[in-house]
Amino acid sequence: MSAILVAVSGLIVFALGYRFYSKFITERIYRLDPDYVTPAHKYKDGVDFVPTNKYVLWGHHFTSVAGAAPILGPAIAVYWGWLPAVLWVVLGTVFAAGVHDFGTLVLSVRNKGQSIGTLANKLIGQRGKILFLFIILILVLMVNAVFAWVIANLFITYPASVIPVFIQIPLAIWIGYAVYKRNVKMLVPSLVALAVMYATAIVASGTEFLQIDLVRYMGGEEAAGLFGLGAVSTAFFIWILILLAYVYVASTLPVWKLLQPRDFINSHQLVVGLAILYLGLFLTNPEITAPATNPGADTSWMPLLFITIACGAISGFHGLVSSGTSSKQLNKETDARFVGYFGAVGEGILALVSIMAVVTLFANADEFLGAYDSFESAGAIGLGNFVEGAGNLAQGLMIPQAVATTIVSIIVVSFAATTLDTSVRLMRYIISELGTEYKVPALTKTHVATTIAVGSTAALVLIPEGPQGFGSGGYLLWPLFGTSNQLLAGISLLLISLWLKRLGRNYIYTLIPMVFLLFMTMYALFQQVVFQWAWWADGSNTLLFVFGAINFVFALWIALTAFSVMAKTGNDPIDND
Repeated sequence: MSAILVAVSGLIVFALGYRFYSKFITERIYRLDPDYVTPAHKYKDGVDFVPTNKYVLWGHHFTSVAGAAPILGPAIAVYWGWLPAVLWVVLGTVFAAGVHDFGTLVLSVRNKGQSIGTLANKLIGQRGKILFLFIILILVLMVNAVFAWVIANLFITYPASVIPVFIQIPLAIWIGYAVYKRNVKMLVPSLVALAVMYATAIVASGTEFLQIDLVRYMGGEEAAGLFGLGAVSTAFFIWILILLAYVYVASTLPVWKLLQPRDFINSHQLVVGLAILYLGLFLTNPEITAPATNPGADTSWMPLLFITIACGAISGFHGLVSSGTSSKQLNKETDARFVGYFGAVGEGILALVSIMAVVTLFANADEFLGAYDSFESAGAIGLGNFVEGAGNLAQGLMIPQAVATTIVSIIVVSFAATTLDTSVRLMRYIISELGTEYKVPALTKTHVATTIAVGSTAALVLIPEGPQGFGSGGYLLWPLFGTSNQLLAGISLLLISLWLKRLGRNYIYTLIPMVFLLFMTMYALFQQVVFQWAWWADGSNTLLFVFGAINFVFALWIALTAFSVMAKTGNDPIDND
């Protein structure tokens, strides 16, 4: 099967979805008003509420939601074959993710820029809000742990990416001051910053001196490290501490100082990266060597496929970004279609090329099946296979393999760091909301809430041990991240449906993906909690069992409460602040 044929087919469906389906949702369902005064203007404070050009905001939104998940999830899910992965990415993006991301953005804008968790109080009551906030808290904690784990491992595997990634920080701060203090247009400085990053990447790829290889500094993989750990584990530990120190500072700064300019740079990175990968795909014209389906899989794709591809098709984390940060920066309500729905389409485009990079990497189907011999193996090798496969595609543009893999790893790290920063910021908001709710004033303080967010992330990513040894927290937590993420998306769609019903609008377009997603996710979570993670299974997954059981009970409770409210609710407009 030609990879070009599959990719082009998917891109056509994405284009048609944005052109026609999102337009229908905009005009007939969400009914955007160009004259509506958005929270960015109404509550403008120069810190969180900042009216922002839609293209700049799209850059922030897209890179915040992109992260590593639309790469890692599909790279694992091809274990069941490329066909089910492609179908879910394409159809899920058009009919579920776009509606979800767009809807949570509009719902928040229409309600003072409040987060989807806070809005649960207005829609389904105080108890539902508290349960929902705890589910969100668990999710963002999973996101923090998983993405910190991803970045640390990429820095260890691809040390040439370290300096280019860290150069981005002072460049972004410079751009932030130039744009917001001197009224300089952001486009040209962002392109200059990107050029500096990639020039550094090219030099670092061939210069060992510019590669920050902590394992090599300690004498190699077999050398002893600190605290009785090996060199690799020590390097991982050091990178986690550095990342969390950075994200502490980044998540407490005003959004214009670092978050927005860095995200705008990363939006260019994404465009450049996607251009390189798709052009490389068209020029090399590779064949898909992986099987369309894998009948010998040791686990069924139903329902695990829909939680493994956690962000490539739909993601609850997107709703947190839409309602947590993007809604506070939306300049005009009509910009929500571009920022929300097209942001989801961009995510789908990234997930699609991630699949193509992996399924064209191997010489034949036997080699693919030998590497992906179990679902556990798929989780361990998925991200590395994407980087290598993407490097092969980039060679179609005459980019050397070493440079290509460095640039690809820089793109993945940059997105993951952006998501990590946004996620810690969101976790701070939630902790503060809980502090207000339970009358604990200390929790409403920025640095107290941030310290809790960063400290709990460090504990979660460093404490667990498993097949990968010390620091395997992120790897072990991926299945729970997927279920938490999709549960949140399903509940968010449920809240949007309830909101639309109260407004007397047709909510079938949010209700159908909501029912599908909640059923699949609850089914998958029940399977994992009862048959995989419970102490009566093998007793080695206590952490996953506890978090999974809490998630299942809370999600079921919220869903039943919301369905009960929906059954009793008539037209009762709550649309205005």
